[in-house]
Amino acid sequence: MKPRLLPVSTLIVASLFTLPGAWAHGPEPGQEAVKILQEQLPSNAAGKKAIMLTVSYAPGQKSVAHQHPGAVMAYVLEGTVVSQLKGEPRPVTYKAGEFWYEAPGSVHLVSYNASETKPAKLLVWSLVDEQRPVTEPYQP
Repeated sequence: MKPRLLPVSTLIVASLFTLPGAWAHGPEPGQEAVKILQEQLPSNAAGKKAIMLTVSYAPGQKSVAHQHPGAVMAYVLEGTVVSQLKGEPRPVTYKAGEFWYEAPGSVHLVSYNASETKPAKLLVWSLVDEQRPVTEPYQP
């Protein structure tokens, strides 16, 4: 019997979770859950990859500060999320059905589930350099 080989994209995605600090929404206990829905190399954006994923927050759960090397669009699927980018005067609360944009290089200082009793979930789309992760650790 021949061994089955995993597609290269599966190996790339899996490697995102094994690089220390490469994914701010990592799989560490207590961190929010990230599920990659799809990853594509757009033919009209050489050297870039488009990634769609969900970020699920348990009640009261928070992200660590991080930055995004590529553009990010986030849409609240469920619950209420509080977000603040560096340079914004205060955190903004987003409810299900609301969305925001983060320019390449944005530093995400605050991101958390506003509810202590209900989960929250984001749909995130990002366009980033092919060899870069969606998020990187923020080092002030």
